[in-house]
Amino acid sequence: MQISGSALIGQRSSQRSVAGESAFHAIDPVSGAQLEPAFARTSAQDVALACELAAQAFDRYRETSLEQRAALLERIAACIVELGDALIERCVAETGLPRARVEGERGRTVGQLKLFAEVVRAGDFLGLRIDPAQPERKPAPRVDLRMRQIALGPVAVFGASNFPLAFSVAGGDTAAALAAGCPVVVKAHPAHPGTSELVGRAIQQAVRDCALPEGVFSLVFDDGIDAGVALVAHPHIKAVGFTGSRAGGLALMQLAARRPEPIPVYAEMSSINPVLLLPHALAKRAEAIGQAFAASLTLGTGQFCTNPGLILAIDGPDLQRFIDAAAAALETLPATPMLTAGIHGAYERGVERMQGQPGVEQAGAGAASRDACAHAGRSALFVTDAQVFAQQPALHDEIFGPASLVVRCPDAGTLQGIVEQLEGQLTIALHIDDADCDLARALLPTLERRAGRVLVNGFGTGVEVGHAMVHGGPFPATSDGRSTSVGSLAIARFLRPVSYQDMPDALLPAALRDGNPLDLRRSVNGAPG
Repeated sequence: MQISGSALIGQRSSQRSVAGESAFHAIDPVSGAQLEPAFARTSAQDVALACELAAQAFDRYRETSLEQRAALLERIAACIVELGDALIERCVAETGLPRARVEGERGRTVGQLKLFAEVVRAGDFLGLRIDPAQPERKPAPRVDLRMRQIALGPVAVFGASNFPLAFSVAGGDTAAALAAGCPVVVKAHPAHPGTSELVGRAIQQAVRDCALPEGVFSLVFDDGIDAGVALVAHPHIKAVGFTGSRAGGLALMQLAARRPEPIPVYAEMSSINPVLLLPHALAKRAEAIGQAFAASLTLGTGQFCTNPGLILAIDGPDLQRFIDAAAAALETLPATPMLTAGIHGAYERGVERMQGQPGVEQAGAGAASRDACAHAGRSALFVTDAQVFAQQPALHDEIFGPASLVVRCPDAGTLQGIVEQLEGQLTIALHIDDADCDLARALLPTLERRAGRVLVNGFGTGVEVGHAMVHGGPFPATSDGRSTSVGSLAIARFLRPVSYQDMPDALLPAALRDGNPLDLRRSVNGAPG
């Protein structure tokens, strides 16, 4: 499939020029070379057209049958697979990620789409409830009430830099929104526009194959903010999905709040993902935990939102064993490419700031890159004590990349006090032995208030796509801690409830009619029925 550098507005490609100042290129992060073709910055007029087409498609698309909607998701998955090596090779060139990682991410993307197809077919996301009329009730009759969840409206999705497939054009936000019945307009990430166009054309083809309105999907490009601002400000857009920096997420939240009709922004933004090493676990396996931590820290050059950026433990010889083992493991791991020059520059500045903080020592660093690499990220491990950490708020900030800070705590009470001071997190990990369970139990209420996912004897860098996964957390991990951007529950972000009172059966949605013609699970008088 040919990459054109043009926006995809419904079933058409924008014909606007990709020459001169109106264009930008992807950059190979390994060599620093410019990749062809050039990509046109989508104009405000084309953004508006995409939103208008989405609005025109909305009422028809949201009332498609569950089978039609599930078939679209499965067809998108098939079209992505049919792209074959062209997608993998372009993604590797634009991101510097290893081929195996990209192939794995493609599998996850396809799996997410198929999971949401299953969710749609099951129909439970509709939240069907019926309170039948009770005309004989005294002292007043009860009206007939029926409720379902409906799609919120056209959704704007912003592709993420660090997951060019799984959190991008056909990623979790897009899959969840389409499953809910919402048309989607995606703003591609400028770091991987060719990858984005290929996937966008696969979705475009699937929409066409399923004979759905063209406005169900559009894709726009920009290496600045203009297209994104126009998209979020457009009155037809009813929700936003975003994965990226705190600054970017806050800017979108403010923009959405200033609209005449404010809309929700589901932004996944910033997390340092604390790891708590409890005493008996350290005593038994400090070296093993240190080696596993080093592998997690450097996975994907540390460019995961669940990267373990903070280690908390009670000070002593066992903690030192962990630090020594982690530092030794990092020394064997060479620097690998970061996704963009901007991310690499921000990471380098973050490491330099940490090196200059009073009371902070560097305990280890990764090896240099084995190859000539334009933007290699070299890992770094730092150590401080609880008092310094508490007094320097800058130490709580995320460094996006393979850097982490160990905080030595004098006792368990201090450790718990530090967790109380932390901002909201995506994940908090506990490393425990059976003898640590009493302390872990005491910590759990605090951990639950601080994170969307609490895990044991592991690291948060693996995010399973399933029904019980929560990839979210209190602010600023996300803009809304009641939601998740991974797993089947993500569909709830793009739905709202509607109640029907004394509606004639012929006018009711099929899912709520007498006799349950769609054979869906429904609640009747609060009980399964």
